[in-house]
Amino acid sequence: MRFPLKNIYCVARNYALHAKELNNEIPDEPVIFLKSTTSVRSLTQGDIAFADEQFHYEAEVVCLIGKDTSMGDNLSIDVIDSFALGIDLTRRKKQTELKKKGHPWTLSKSFYGSALIGEFKNRELFQNPKNISFKFTLNDVLKQNGNTKNMIFSLEKILNYLNSFTPLLQGDIIFTGTPEGVGHIQKGDSFELEFPEIGHKEKGHL
Repeated sequence: MRFPLKNIYCVARNYALHAKELNNEIPDEPVIFLKSTTSVRSLTQGDIAFADEQFHYEAEVVCLIGKDTSMGDNLSIDVIDSFALGIDLTRRKKQTELKKKGHPWTLSKSFYGSALIGEFKNRELFQNPKNISFKFTLNDVLKQNGNTKNMIFSLEKILNYLNSFTPLLQGDIIFTGTPEGVGHIQKGDSFELEFPEIGHKEKGHL
């Protein structure tokens, strides 16, 4: 990352087909949760909490904020410095248990190594941030094939929603949501993340 890491915001249920595959309602405003900074790891590091568990992968476009904002500013995508591909690891069984009890999702989403992030690529490399395609392949099998044009809430909507209650800061990152096709991943699995438009691929291991 070009800047010191600050806050990690994540958007849940931002693709309609993904919400449906988990039997969740389509939200009428962004559903936001947080991850701790210690959740972040590269695609090749090995340490992770709950390493003996089976997780759900959620491949996502990740935004890096490049400048400080003031709360309430009308923001455009110009505040985004760069994009990366990331994987939001989820302890799905634990999340289901917590939701049934009406408890926060923290133990299912924010734990050491649960936010895998690849190399950030300059925003200007992408012709249209509203139309960024991305792919996730697990053990040589294509699992997710998404595009930001299918997000329920656009990048600008997400930015301004967050900035309505907290100023975004240089070094903040935003996981923008995952398309349909989520499934199981476990320690030892290999994967590949791809931005087809710019010919960028990265391999990793859980």
